[in-house]
Amino acid sequence: MPETTPLGLTGLAFGGDYNPEQWPESVWTEDVRLMREAGVTMVSVGIFSWALLEPEPGVHDFGWLDRVLDLLHENGIRADLGTPTVVPPVWFYRVHPEALPVTAEGVRYEFGSRGAICHSNPDYRAAAADITTRLAERYGSHPALAMWHVHNEYGVPVSACYCDGCAAHFRRWLARTHGTVEAVNEAWGTAFWGQHYTDFEQINPPRVTPTVGNPGQALDYRRFADATVRENFTAERDILHRLSPGVPVTTNFMTALSQCDSMDYWAWGREVDFVTNDHYLITDGRRTHVNLAMSADLTRSVAGGAPWLLLEHSTSGVNWQPRNPAKAPGQMARNSLAHVARGSEGAMFFQWRQSRRGAEKFHSAMLPHGGTDTRVWREVVELGAHADALKSLRGTRTEADVAVLWDWHSWWAQNLDWRPTEDHDARERADAFYEALYDRHLTVDFAHPEADLSRYPLVVVPALYLMTEGAGNNLREYVERGGTLVVSYFSGIVDEHDAVHEGAHPGALRDVLGLTVEEFSPLGAGDRVRLTGPGGCELGADVWSEFVVPRGAETVWTYADGLAAGGPAVTRHRLGEGSAWYVSTRLGAEGLDTLLGRAAQDAGIAPRAELPRDVEVVRRTGESGTFLFVINHTAGDTEVPLDTPGTELLTGERAAGRLAVPAGAVRVVRLDG
Repeated sequence: MPETTPLGLTGLAFGGDYNPEQWPESVWTEDVRLMREAGVTMVSVGIFSWALLEPEPGVHDFGWLDRVLDLLHENGIRADLGTPTVVPPVWFYRVHPEALPVTAEGVRYEFGSRGAICHSNPDYRAAAADITTRLAERYGSHPALAMWHVHNEYGVPVSACYCDGCAAHFRRWLARTHGTVEAVNEAWGTAFWGQHYTDFEQINPPRVTPTVGNPGQALDYRRFADATVRENFTAERDILHRLSPGVPVTTNFMTALSQCDSMDYWAWGREVDFVTNDHYLITDGRRTHVNLAMSADLTRSVAGGAPWLLLEHSTSGVNWQPRNPAKAPGQMARNSLAHVARGSEGAMFFQWRQSRRGAEKFHSAMLPHGGTDTRVWREVVELGAHADALKSLRGTRTEADVAVLWDWHSWWAQNLDWRPTEDHDARERADAFYEALYDRHLTVDFAHPEADLSRYPLVVVPALYLMTEGAGNNLREYVERGGTLVVSYFSGIVDEHDAVHEGAHPGALRDVLGLTVEEFSPLGAGDRVRLTGPGGCELGADVWSEFVVPRGAETVWTYADGLAAGGPAVTRHRLGEGSAWYVSTRLGAEGLDTLLGRAAQDAGIAPRAELPRDVEVVRRTGESGTFLFVINHTAGDTEVPLDTPGTELLTGERAAGRLAVPAGAVRVVRLDG
């Protein structure tokens, strides 16, 4: 079996996308000299190079790539070699225009960007297999080769095509998945609005219709599109495994970006040899370091807890958001080492040398337009030294305290049309619950709803609208055996086909929560409700309320006003050895903290009030020892208690008792023993 980390690295991966084809060959020697100065250990090469590797059909030019890989090897730099199948050449589209994807509105995209691919198209599949085969035959045993990087950011910017070829492919997928057209009718509920089918040939993709289409069909098409893209990845992967045995194969995910939710990364994580991820700060006014931590935790979870690799992030600003601020001094190191704290085996960037031309010329890079006499360059060199100082933690694993359930299929279903209110955003609830756990200094694993949860004292379910009966049973068993469960509203409502569970809401969770919900009562825009609870504790909420009927659960907070006034708002159900909490409205940050404090007490999790806000404390452990990361995202110096003494790896100093962490700094202590 291939190794599960890049070949040839003795420490952390540090480097970025290297695009030498954008520059005269005379620059290449300077590039590798500066890479060595910065401590670069690996670069990603060839990801967008198909048009140069095959300038005409069947005519190949590998000479320039030969020289690049040889130059990297001579300088001790490993290569993450891409298959360039995200950008077929223009000649390919002139011969096969039907390989360009079609929107749901029937518009065919044109050549001139990236990722414009119909993944069902057989000509694209054949061409991708051919270029992958030729690369593997030529470079499969090259001494610089550390890993294979298939395609790039699957699902971005086109996650689904709606052409006639995809329609035929969809019908075949439906036949494999459901077996019969009668089973499709049952799954989709086609008796509603007279949508009944008698033959697979009658079924098309969910193209534009006069009003809302069939939600079961739309959900299945999301699954089909994801599976189709994954088929193309596994086809390339299998070629690489066959022709380049022992070299790991991966592709770069984008796990926690809500703009990139078209892939079921639980399924993708099972197909790669090891997990890699791209992450960029979304500068929308929120605390960007919290989303970063969430992304890293989710990526580690997709990897099954194993070490993974941050394959792209930015040294400073990006160029594709409405506003693209620079990173503050020291922020690049904090961002990079926060990923490492949460399981990454390094920190890679897009890209090495900042482009002068093209759509991303204002995207920051390791080597900026201003060259080496810049703040960014000096911070890159310093970060390279930090990466070298941390080489001993390679292979260790991050320790988690709690679990949050996460399911891409539920996001897909939740985002279909015609729900009780447009103000409810399931992803917002996931972010909010994660942030509340983050602020309680609890490290999170994410878990599939049907995964084994027995090792977690606390499990949080933030608005998982779609939940199978199996998942509901899993959560019941978890609580009965002593776990503490927290569930937010509009969870467990429909099954895997977007059909409402039979009986009262919340179908899959009725028994474990010990209640039923008679009716949803979304709030008007800007409306709020008050909740009163233990000792007169009052909480505020908005967006949503419900008419809850306890059936074994105790009422902890009650609606003080609104249509549900006097009724239960937050409940707790003792079941077996554990307890299940339910919150039937949208709590703000203070309310979530209060709720999770009560639940954490149930779970036996001690409060960590001595740790300052926005100071991360995360552990990695393994055969090489235990490493304590302390990341100070604040503008003030701080101290954190240190139960075990050790050596701070970035300064070389001994640390005991209390660890001082300057404003904006990171400290990593290798604990004694």
